[in-house]
Amino acid sequence: MPGFCKSVSLGEIREKDYVLTPGRYIGLPEDEDDFDFAERFGKLKGELDEQMKEELRLNALILENLKKVNLA
Repeated sequence: MPGFCKSVSLGEIREKDYVLTPGRYIGLPEDEDDFDFAERFGKLKGELDEQMKEELRLNALILENLKKVNLA
């Protein structure tokens, strides 16, 4: 099963000084991007922009309410 386990020879283990750390033998599987990065990034940036606008609106509302109770 690639990326999860591997059968290796005693010779290969010997070459690696008998270190049995899985990463020395298995490696990482090749991940293929199955989405359009530019499209995904654009969508995420749009969401971030909206959230930042909402943050400004809420901060102004909080400040306004604090002024009403003389705390700001």
